[in-house]
Order: sequence, then C-alpha cells, then structure tokens
Amino acid sequence: MEHYIKELLYRYECVVIPGFGGFLTQRKSAYLDIQNQQFIAPSKSISFNRQLIENDGILANYIAKAENISYQQAVDKINLFVEQLSSSLAKHKEIKLSEIGTFYQKDDKILFFVNGSQNFLLDSFGLQSTKANSVKVKVSKTLPQQEETATASIKEISLQEAIVKRNTSSYAFAKYAAVGVIALGVAGLFGANWYSQNVTEHNLVEQQKATKKVEQQIQEATFVINNPLPEIVFKVKTEIGNYHIVAGAFREKENAAKKVTQLKAEGFSPREIGANKYGLHQVVYGSFETREEALAKLREIKKSNNPGAWLLVKEL
Repeated sequence: MEHYIKELLYRYECVVIPGFGGFLTQRKSAYLDIQNQQFIAPSKSISFNRQLIENDGILANYIAKAENISYQQAVDKINLFVEQLSSSLAKHKEIKLSEIGTFYQKDDKILFFVNGSQNFLLDSFGLQSTKANSVKVKVSKTLPQQEETATASIKEISLQEAIVKRNTSSYAFAKYAAVGVIALGVAGLFGANWYSQNVTEHNLVEQQKATKKVEQQIQEATFVINNPLPEIVFKVKTEIGNYHIVAGAFREKENAAKKVTQLKAEGFSPREIGANKYGLHQVVYGSFETREEALAKLREIKKSNNPGAWLLVKEL
C-alpha cells in the first residue's frame, strides 16, 4: 500500500486514503541555501490533512489495475490497511512509512512528518543538491599620482580641442559670408524666372494631392444596408481545466467510442482525451478548473451513474 501511495504522489496533487486522511502536495522552486552554501533542486512539499477522508477513487482504481482485481476488492484492501494503521497508531503512537514519512498520534490528533530525503517532483528526478562555490573578484585601484596625471592630460586635450573648434568656426563664418554675397547678386538675375516656375510646380503638386484624396475617400466609403441580416450567435462550451472525471479506460478505441455514445444518450457531454501511458483510451464525463468543482461532480456521478468513476489530474 505504501508503494502505491508513493507512486501516486509523483502524479497527483492530492492522494486520499479513504477513512484516514489525504496527502497534499505543493511545488517548491529551486533556491539557494546560504547557510550550507548549496543549490537545492525544485521539489514537492507534502502535508497531511486528516479531514480528507472521502473516497475519490484514485487509490482504489490504481490498486485494481495494478493487481488486476475488481474495484470493490481494492476498496476492501484499503479499508483493511486503514484498520491496521489506526490500530498500530493507537498501540505504538508512531507508524513509519519509510518511503513517505512518519505518523505520530498525540492525544486525539495525528501528526505527520515527511521523509526529507524523498523528492516527489518528476521534473527533478535524479537531481541532487549542488555545492555553491563562492567567486572572488579582484578589484585594482588607481594610485593617486596616476589619477592626477590622467586628469591633467584630459584637461590639456580639452583645451586643444577648444582652440581648434574656435579657429574652425571663424573660418566657416567667413566662407559662408562670401558665398552669401555672391548669392545675392545672382538672385536679382534669376528671381523672376524661379518664381514663375515654382508657382507652376506648386499648383501641379496640389492637384495631385486632391486627386489622391478623392480616390481614398471613394475606397473608404461606407455603404449602409437598409435591411441588415440578423446576427447569429453561437455559444460553444469549451472543455477546460486539469481535473477530469474518468468514466473508463479501454484497450480498444472502438469501445471508447461506444462509451461516449452511451453517455451522450444518458444526457452527459463526454469526450475522449486520448490514450494514457498504458495504451488505454480514456473517456471522461467532463473537465473542471478547480478540484472542489470536480470532486462535487464526481460524488454526484458515483451516486447516480458510475461508482467506479475517478478523478484524473492532468494538463491536456
């Protein structure tokens, strides 16, 4: 039983032992342990909730498939395990599951301490803590005498640049002034011809702009229909969420299609979600965004339609 629970903790966020309690997992990011100078790999933290005692079908279905027994036989096996677990806790006040953690009974409370060496995050399988080696950086300092010499050199260069710029500016002003005098003389000769030509070109450009504007307005014209057609709105229900209620898993795809047809006739909206790692084609009643919503629907289906339905937590 401990082995089955351990394998499910790798796959699910919650694993319930019906009648005893449930294990909850939460992802932890990698971090730097400054005190021990180590990089710690990403992991799953595990806690135990005594209030989660209702059978969600995950553990029973897993045992039934692993041992090739019926669902009810798997449930009976779980009930026997819970009786033995409770009896041992009452007698010894401590039960150790070596691959998961240790339970302690104090008064009427059951405490759980996780096995710190076990990492249930599949993405971190095989990763270990890594030593964080410190890096020393050598900083060179400039001597005061060198700083003064460098500053004096910069000031000398700046003074030379200022003299060059001033001489260049004076030369440029004289050059442009001479050009300006010549231009004034030529302007009197060609002024009339230039003015006439410029007016003609201006009129031609404005005419072309007006033509383009008219064409653009024609292309962008909006036509109003007196009797518009009524709008048709389609409401499409999308299946979202990582919590799926499984109706069954079938070796043959044709049997999965038959199950979908059967459930549709019973008023459900089932669908196939593909084959799992065992090659079984899975059919679900529906998918939900939250665990609470999915568990509520699962309880309803177990009572009214399929006692063997179970919850699958998976991102499709």
